[in-house]
Amino acid sequence: MHRKKIRPSLRRSLVALAATATAFSAIGRGTLHAPGQKSPDLPPNAGRDAYQQIVQNQCVTHWLQRNDPSPCEKVFLADAKADSTGYALLADPDGGAHYLLIPTQTMTSTDKGELLDPNLPNYFAEAWHGRDLLSKFIGHAVPRTDVGVAVATPTTRTQNQFHIHIECLRQDVVDSLKATADKVTDIWSPVTVAGFPFQAMRLSVQGLEVTNPFELVANLSPDARHHVGNYTVVIAGVQYQSGPGFIVLAGTGPSGDLLLDSGCSVAGGGG
Repeated sequence: MHRKKIRPSLRRSLVALAATATAFSAIGRGTLHAPGQKSPDLPPNAGRDAYQQIVQNQCVTHWLQRNDPSPCEKVFLADAKADSTGYALLADPDGGAHYLLIPTQTMTSTDKGELLDPNLPNYFAEAWHGRDLLSKFIGHAVPRTDVGVAVATPTTRTQNQFHIHIECLRQDVVDSLKATADKVTDIWSPVTVAGFPFQAMRLSVQGLEVTNPFELVANLSPDARHHVGNYTVVIAGVQYQSGPGFIVLAGTGPSGDLLLDSGCSVAGGGG
């Protein structure tokens, strides 16, 4: 993982892309995959580095060369350089109403120094902004109370590169959060959501721009601060009696992505 610079080897791989680009397929900007349809975009045999390779070797390069983020839906860079801090939004290769926010720099999401680095983009806030892709996929507006963004536990991740899932919440999760929302406070406390145990915290704000969820998780305990990369984190939109906000869920047990549904049945996605 890297805070400011991409590794020299990665820089070389970007330069070398001109000679190897034909080995990768690319779809047009904004292409959406039907539920259950696998994406053809990933290079063969990329394994646990597939997300890193597709973002760094394709999306970033296409964006810099021709202002086209394909096969990603979006690329944002702080400045027009391959080693710039930024992120990409990619449709999940397995299809469905499921998108991924992936940093353009190499991050493994296990280094607390990077996860807590205030100079990095607010990836959770940008993932939340990316929820409009769910509405685009479903074909109508998806209420904020039906959306969750999540980082899985390290033991369940299939990719080395840090990424945030952007999906609809399961219907039973929405029901559970609605029932418990006004009992959650701005102090971490145990809660059960759809049968899963988590620590929960309330955020009485409409956006996540001034919130670093990993910093909140680090405040759970001294151990959490030293091992924040071991935690799963879910941020769900909720409607409090006082107005819109969020519930932050964290833990080292069940992976937070279990609360999500790529079929988006809660919003009529037919999944």
